[in-house]
Amino acid sequence: MCGIAGLVGLPYEEHSLEAMKRTMLRRGPDDNGIVRMDGCVLLHSRLAIVDIAGGRQPMELCCAGECYTIVYNGELYNTEDVRKELIALGHSFRGHSDTEVVLHAYAQWKGDCLQKFNGIFGFGVWEKYGKRLFLARDRMGVKPLFYALKDNGILFASEIKTILASGHIKPRLGREGAAQLLLMGPGRIPGSGVLRDILELEPGWCGIFQDGKWQKKQYWKLKDREHSESFEETAEQVRFLVTDAIRRQMVADVPLGTFLSGGLDSSLISAVCARDLGQPLDTFSVDYENNEKYFVPGKFQPDSDTSYIHIMQEFLGSNHHWTVLGAQELADTLEEATIARDLPGMADVDFSLLAFSKRIRQKVKMALSGECADEIFGGYPWYRDPEVRALEGFPWAQNTALRSSFLSPDIRDSIDPTEFVMAQYQRTLSESDILPGTSPQERRVKEMVNLNMRWFMQTLLDRKDRMSMYCGLEVRVPFCDYRIAEYLYGVPWEFKDYKGREKGLLRYAMADYLPETVLHRKKSPYPKTWDPAYQHIMAERLMKLLEDKNAPIFQIVAPEAVRKLLGDSYTWPWYGQLMRVPQTMAYMLQLDFWLRHYQVELI
Repeated sequence: MCGIAGLVGLPYEEHSLEAMKRTMLRRGPDDNGIVRMDGCVLLHSRLAIVDIAGGRQPMELCCAGECYTIVYNGELYNTEDVRKELIALGHSFRGHSDTEVVLHAYAQWKGDCLQKFNGIFGFGVWEKYGKRLFLARDRMGVKPLFYALKDNGILFASEIKTILASGHIKPRLGREGAAQLLLMGPGRIPGSGVLRDILELEPGWCGIFQDGKWQKKQYWKLKDREHSESFEETAEQVRFLVTDAIRRQMVADVPLGTFLSGGLDSSLISAVCARDLGQPLDTFSVDYENNEKYFVPGKFQPDSDTSYIHIMQEFLGSNHHWTVLGAQELADTLEEATIARDLPGMADVDFSLLAFSKRIRQKVKMALSGECADEIFGGYPWYRDPEVRALEGFPWAQNTALRSSFLSPDIRDSIDPTEFVMAQYQRTLSESDILPGTSPQERRVKEMVNLNMRWFMQTLLDRKDRMSMYCGLEVRVPFCDYRIAEYLYGVPWEFKDYKGREKGLLRYAMADYLPETVLHRKKSPYPKTWDPAYQHIMAERLMKLLEDKNAPIFQIVAPEAVRKLLGDSYTWPWYGQLMRVPQTMAYMLQLDFWLRHYQVELI
């Protein structure tokens, strides 16, 4: 994985290019490069995983009267399939990197090359003589790609901080951006970078910038289809797709490991890797000091992970590595995690992953993780609870009234919070592809899949990418293989919910890979700290913040709502299953730090 950036049709100074490059070094600590061409500058920082010697970037190819230069962030999981097709068409290769294959594929097929790829990526290709820039992002949105249009030019980068470092775009926050942060955060409107003038190329989209004009198009979306296979045939296909995705994503020229929570998804990935690796697998788990003492079972988290991790460790015979985080270490990662994401994030769910990634990076350079199975197979509680499923609005944030109480009066008077949120909700529903004649239950489940993939999953993928890449660690997510998403979208809910169990189809299809206790374990989310010391630290910081009447947060947030957090609790979490009162406190602290650190101008 890497960091990429570029400027087309814009002036630049060397010190600004160096500033941009510095923001990229954590994503790519192994190598970096800048290519200056007539009308275009491309920057790259590299985390070398495949073809360490031959995959340097920016990479150039002259072919059929045109010279192409690429900067690429990602991994192609069907590299050899595409390479063979290109060789048959007369192409020859110097190395075995996927970057070179992507570059040749673009030279051969232009934008249609995207239909050939199975992978995760954000990349840009500059055509020297055509003076044309092509940008593309993978179907599922695993890898980021932001851009900004300015003075008949364009900037693009893997991260917002790199665009800001160019000097062309100022960190300005409008009322809509502030509303996003408080009514939807840490989620974002698809295509929005929250800050004014910064956009994100959406998953499954590409675009061309030429002669000062930007045109983008969608090259992929989930399409509904008739499902004619029996349950057994469906399970067999699921088994193939899941194991094939995991095996494809194991390919690397560096040692790999897996995240292991003891839950279904990470345990399945670890089990497939362990069978195929031919040597003991490195597995990694995170826990928190005093969790054994303070853990409280609940609807969303019925039991802790520790005993299941021990079962899997013994079952796999893995080299297991524990990271145990204390409340203070977690709290002290708040600012660094905000910088890593460039926005306020999922509070200690982010902080812990950042600290965890630092420890993992000491052992391996690449790891596989279990994100996205819940979105695709219907594992979240809001898929399965008929009452919650029927509610209008985003199911992971049924709290617009609570959230709107945090808005400053100025913003609240200019934006109708319910209308603002519901407009985005309804837009996403309208974009869902659903066959005519679909039953009300199946229709609602498909709407939920689209809501989750367009919103909640993107927040988790942002978290995974930014926290891991900040540490120079590549984390791959096999369940995000678009083939799995395409196939499962058409599978009826009664199959997915086999025997009334969350992800029942996945459990049935992969039954022989896991011990019974893990296979039938009730879903439990990413672990969080239960130590009251953490909430105490957050409360102390929040009280100190409230003493500062000039704190930038209070330009957009009502102080009385923040003060109320100190002695409050509420039924619905702030976001998802994990962001409750301590995490909401942390989110407010992140918001204030972000405004200060990025010197955000409110407009």
